[in-house]
Amino acid sequence: MDDLWLSPYVLAILFFGITVAYASVGLGGGTAYTALLAIAGADHQMIPTLSLALNVIVTTVGSVAFLQQGHGRLRLILPFLLTSVPASYLGGRIELPEEPFYWLLAGTLAVVGVRILLRDRLTQTAALTPRQQLVVSLGLGVVLGLIAGLVGIGGGIYVVPLIIMLGLGTEREAAACGAVFTWANSAAGLTAHLQQHPVPWADVLPLIAAVLLGGLLGAYLGARKLSPRAMQNVLGGIILIALVLLLKRLLA
Repeated sequence: MDDLWLSPYVLAILFFGITVAYASVGLGGGTAYTALLAIAGADHQMIPTLSLALNVIVTTVGSVAFLQQGHGRLRLILPFLLTSVPASYLGGRIELPEEPFYWLLAGTLAVVGVRILLRDRLTQTAALTPRQQLVVSLGLGVVLGLIAGLVGIGGGIYVVPLIIMLGLGTEREAAACGAVFTWANSAAGLTAHLQQHPVPWADVLPLIAAVLLGGLLGAYLGARKLSPRAMQNVLGGIILIALVLLLKRLLA
């Protein structure tokens, strides 16, 4: 963490706000953590490990909060997990060179940003049979899990809207499943990354404390108070700002 041009305490403040927004809709914040660490100059090999570790912390809190409120459905999320968890571990075992890693991250952020911007135009749900839903869920699990392990995101930011678009569940059910999905894939990817790049835990304690507090607050607000749609607007802004800053670095 000595290579960062931002203080860990400044990062902790930013991570707290990001985590509140993400945790309120059942997400871990991995896309934003990864982008912000990249912008701050962290070692690209350490970024996925740290991001996934923070994701596990946040979504552990979020999963419990949403499940306690009765929003979770194991039958809904299980097909995604069956293929995404091993794919996430595999992705975590693959070490990308620095430039491809950053471009893959930028592409991931761009897809997320476009999805959020066009969400009002993507309101029509797909009319799939149960068999088709199963096949699609299994296939998407492979893709999302691999990206999760490679880049250091949990993948929940993709699976939440997909659940809604596929007509599999409500917004709060999707948020609960997103938290469980992110937790499982982050844990699998983190296990793989830790075998190659241990986290300097003492150096990142401010970040851990920030996301833990942000996760508690965000999960409480999301499960009981805030509208998931309103928080999507906040996430859209965070993602687009991170994308612009990352592209500025890549193209400099």
